[in-house]
Amino acid sequence: MSIFSKIIAGEIPSFKIAENDRFYAFLDIFPATEGHTLVVPKIEVDKLFDLPDDYLEGYLSFCKPIAQAIQQVTGCNRVNIVTIGFEVPHAHIHLVPMNGMQDADILTKKIKPTMEELKATQEKILAAIPA
Repeated sequence: MSIFSKIIAGEIPSFKIAENDRFYAFLDIFPATEGHTLVVPKIEVDKLFDLPDDYLEGYLSFCKPIAQAIQQVTGCNRVNIVTIGFEVPHAHIHLVPMNGMQDADILTKKIKPTMEELKATQEKILAAIPA
């Protein structure tokens, strides 16, 4: 069972942003920028394009209101999708608030928010997602 499956199952705590029957979104606790969010399918598949077609078709629709809320809250220029996927053998998308190419380095550029700062970011994003 991957760390993401344990997060989805509630065995490991997370700063949940959104959830439906197929996907779970939560703040990255080692973010490149404030609001950096991971979106994972609830089925454990290693490679993104090995997901069933109905998951692939629904991924961006699930991510859209989250990305819009992240952009509103952080004031970034755009929220980009990064799909590296080697660090955990569970397909996932990074939603990364960016203001320029300097923010594209999500592997080595990390900020170190406190748990309180992550909770505050979570609350702001949740408040910005349309009901």
